[in-house]
Amino acid sequence: MSCLSNKPNTREAIVDTASKLFFTQGYHATGLNQIIKDSDSPKGSLYYYFPHGKEELALTCINRTSEMVAGQLRYFVENRATGSEAMSDFILGMAEEAADSDFVGLVPFSFWLAVETSCISQELRQASQSVFKDWQEVIAECLVKEGENVQDAYDKASVILSLFEGALLQALTYRDVQPLLAAAKSIPAILG
Repeated sequence: MSCLSNKPNTREAIVDTASKLFFTQGYHATGLNQIIKDSDSPKGSLYYYFPHGKEELALTCINRTSEMVAGQLRYFVENRATGSEAMSDFILGMAEEAADSDFVGLVPFSFWLAVETSCISQELRQASQSVFKDWQEVIAECLVKEGENVQDAYDKASVILSLFEGALLQALTYRDVQPLLAAAKSIPAILG
């Protein structure tokens, strides 16, 4: 029996810790030893679960975050009357989360993902592209169902992604939810 099997949540602890560290201090500033230490994981466990090291772990963090945000977007799309209401409420939810956490641990995905990791490797850049494409698709599909033509739906979805990523960056910089509230208020004008 492996010592790794005695701790069934080791992989998740590593991914949780790495995600937090990558998003708060950056990919380059986060060392594997720090991830192991902060996750209280056995020394060999990181390479056991991620044999290709830091890049493989970063890809796992990117994919997990992408799925989480896409799931949140889908939830709002499925539980609101219109795409405009869904996107406004999604952004308002981010504002609430930012205020509740006192802005700790919230980083615009584009800041870490697109800016820092996409220049590290082709694989991380492609993962970054997939994230934005997946999110854009969720929004665009909603708009198409509401009667928007496909190209306009994708264009508007791209603008909405840029709007809430930028608003979150400003909110974190100012430690104020006002940019997110303004973004949510602007959604009907974009989607109208």
